Amino acid sequence: MSRITRRQALTAATGAAAGLAITGAARASSGTGAHPAGGRAKRPADGPAPFDEVYLGRRIQGAPAHGGHGGHGGHQAPAGQGGHEGHGGYRVHIDGEELHVMSNADGTWISVVNHYEPHPTPLAVARAAVAELQGADLVPLDLV
Repeated sequence: MSRITRRQALTAATGAAAGLAITGAARASSGTGAHPAGGRAKRPADGPAPFDEVYLGRRIQGAPAHGGHGGHGGHQAPAGQGGHEGHGGYRVHIDGEELHVMSNADGTWISVVNHYEPHPTPLAVARAAVAELQGADLVPLDLV
């Protein structure tokens, strides 16, 4: 029996990855692709809706951050102000402490508490962070 060489394995893996990428792109463009449980959220033109609720005994609030730079940029505070703007143009607070959130390119959202678990909306991210904290205080994130 002949053994497979590294070059043959790499060629086969590259071909398989390219095929998966083409299939995924075709499904996305046709709108027939399945969405994961977390779901890919299409962002409304004006962004996610504000929220203010109590979830698992914690007050969670979220609203568009006016003057933010969008995306993951904008960690620097405007002159004379504390904190940081940006975070996808949206700010989230748990019991008054800011939860740093970020919008992904696919329309999902993540936070520093659950960075590897995307969610469809900032509200879903806030709820997931509260559940993950299990009653612990949210410690402010100092990005400067």
